[in-house]
Amino acid sequence: MRLARDYVAADRRIILGFIEPHFMAGFSGGYKAVFPGIAALDAIMHYHAAPVIADPSCTWGELEDNLTQRHIRAGGSLLPVDFCLNVTLNARRQITRYFCGETLAAQRAGCAFVKDTAMAACADDFPIVVTTNSGFPLDQSLYQTVKGMAAAARIVRPGGLILTAARCNDGFPAHGNFRTLIEESRSAQELLDRIMTGSTVLDQWQAQHFAMVLLKARVSLYSELSDADVRRAHLTPVRDMRAALDAELDRIGRDSPVAILPEGPLTIPYLA
Repeated sequence: MRLARDYVAADRRIILGFIEPHFMAGFSGGYKAVFPGIAALDAIMHYHAAPVIADPSCTWGELEDNLTQRHIRAGGSLLPVDFCLNVTLNARRQITRYFCGETLAAQRAGCAFVKDTAMAACADDFPIVVTTNSGFPLDQSLYQTVKGMAAAARIVRPGGLILTAARCNDGFPAHGNFRTLIEESRSAQELLDRIMTGSTVLDQWQAQHFAMVLLKARVSLYSELSDADVRRAHLTPVRDMRAALDAELDRIGRDSPVAILPEGPLTIPYLA
């Protein structure tokens, strides 16, 4: 595996990062600054291979028994790290706490704090989950908005509705393979099948998560994308969030419970 030359040649190695729930690695922080942070593309592609993403251990809030996290730690610890400095942030992007020292110890302490402060246990799933992608800068594209949808998918009832609000003012975006993968597939199932049986290409991991969400629930999107683009992404376009919510409540019952994730992927729910 290849890493950035300056890092390999350094006399001292200090890694920096912030800890938040992560939809593949469980949590960010720790050795993630090294791998995939400064790794060569071939290693990053292997780390994002479809079988790894599909492993049920690779999900929000799972740290120690997470296959993705094992890849991160194996790659990140190939060279000794002298000091790790991780922080946690609030919704206003302000530092709330520092976690410093030996890499794994600092990350574990930070992840425990994040699980207590940025993850919420739910006793049951919900027929409707309203989510966002936490506003700028995370909601600039559909690619990034998958994270907010994936957070909602943690607690949505199978076949339920995920109602998503995100600007997506940068489109899918136009560059990369994310849009191509989606538009060349006639359904979410076909998209997932192509990814699972094909060779790894850039951006397929996000398309894979997207397909997994769509196979669990119906997803509607309020955004700046055209209705035609939203439909091409196998989503339902929404022009009025309140009207869309009312329509679903009228369909399934006005007393049905609704979960709301105003911070999207920054505050992760999970089934207790």
